[in-house]
Amino acid sequence: MWRDAALVAGKDLRIEGRSRVALSQVAPFGIVALVLFAFALGPDRETMAKGAPGLFWVAVLFCTVLAIQRSVSVESSDGARDGLRLSGIDPAGLYLGKAVAVAAQLIVLEALLAVGVVLLYGAHIEVPWMIAVSCLLGTIGLAATGTLYGALSSGLRVRETLLPFLLLPIAAPVLLAGTRIWQAAMAGGTPSDGTQWLRLLVVFDAVYLAVGVVLFGPIQETA
Repeated sequence: MWRDAALVAGKDLRIEGRSRVALSQVAPFGIVALVLFAFALGPDRETMAKGAPGLFWVAVLFCTVLAIQRSVSVESSDGARDGLRLSGIDPAGLYLGKAVAVAAQLIVLEALLAVGVVLLYGAHIEVPWMIAVSCLLGTIGLAATGTLYGALSSGLRVRETLLPFLLLPIAAPVLLAGTRIWQAAMAGGTPSDGTQWLRLLVVFDAVYLAVGVVLFGPIQETA
């Protein structure tokens, strides 16, 4: 399973490295979203700083939808999905590999968005490690759920509109927990201020990774 996961992740990352869709399309979309949010909040820097945590994660969720749609589209052309089914790759390894590839792209995008939040909104981060941990755990959860629901909608003609409908409500715990942790990190709180939210992210990640490993294969067969 782990060998297959590494092979699939390497394949997807090489495809993205050659096409540069994440950097040329998804990242600019996220930055533009932050700029539009800044215009909507107005010139008050204090208001912008207070809204920065939630707006960061909203932009991340939008970018996640685009990254998952790209991951699904890679397997939708030239019979690539059927080729993977016939290759003998472990379905759990396929799921984990695609989730790792999406997570790697999201980490890069989140780093860019975090810089944008600091520059545009004047957000002052007092506890950087809390931000880093929340982004890592949140990314794992988003990649795990997105890959699962991307496979669920991949065989449908309306997958472009169905995927956001399925993913965004399920990702609400990541949005809530990530926002609370960012607020604690910006306020300079103690580690205990964000501990309960970090635990929520850990539970969310564990549940969806387990569900994905078990259900991805049957979903692929029926998609």
